[in-house]
Amino acid sequence: MTRVVAVSGSLRDGSYTKAALHYALDAAETAGVETDLIDLAAADLPLYDPDVDTEDAGDAAELMARMRAADGVILGSPVYHSSYSAAFRSFHDYCSYDEYDQTVVGLLVAAGGGTIAGTLNDMRTTVRGVHGWTLPNQVGLRGARNKFEEREREPEPGELGSGSQYVFTDEDLRNRTCKLGYRVGIYAKRAPEFIEIENEPEW
Repeated sequence: MTRVVAVSGSLRDGSYTKAALHYALDAAETAGVETDLIDLAAADLPLYDPDVDTEDAGDAAELMARMRAADGVILGSPVYHSSYSAAFRSFHDYCSYDEYDQTVVGLLVAAGGGTIAGTLNDMRTTVRGVHGWTLPNQVGLRGARNKFEEREREPEPGELGSGSQYVFTDEDLRNRTCKLGYRVGIYAKRAPEFIEIENEPEW
């Protein structure tokens, strides 16, 4: 079964990044894939230290195993000082080619203000460094606090964003977020057809 994993690089209680990722994952499920959320706020993951074995670094080994099992990944981070969070950076430092090789990747960021482009570019660069296949479409939530409201009722089964305490108030951003998740799911299912090359000649 094709699997899509989302990574929330926000440690804030009531994270808008995580709220949006719930929508993306639910949309990915409609593409016929299994989904998983790595919430770094709930993980025991010390700051990356290359002199410490992964097995001795809290939940690192288990999180890396979940990444390696993924055919598609949706990376989410809040915008801090025009780049990604320290939590996302440290998590990504644990990752290597083993976690991203032949993996389809979607990018999502949530900003308190209006600056998102630099963060998305930084994330795209660092994913390219571990050979991930980043999709051209991406989602940046400017002024994220104004794009959601707290839920006033229990979500219906199968409702988009059902795992989130927030609901989108901006329909365009909701649609773009869901489209990102759906496309990661679709392309993750198709990835073996265009990523794996059989009988490649020696050059």
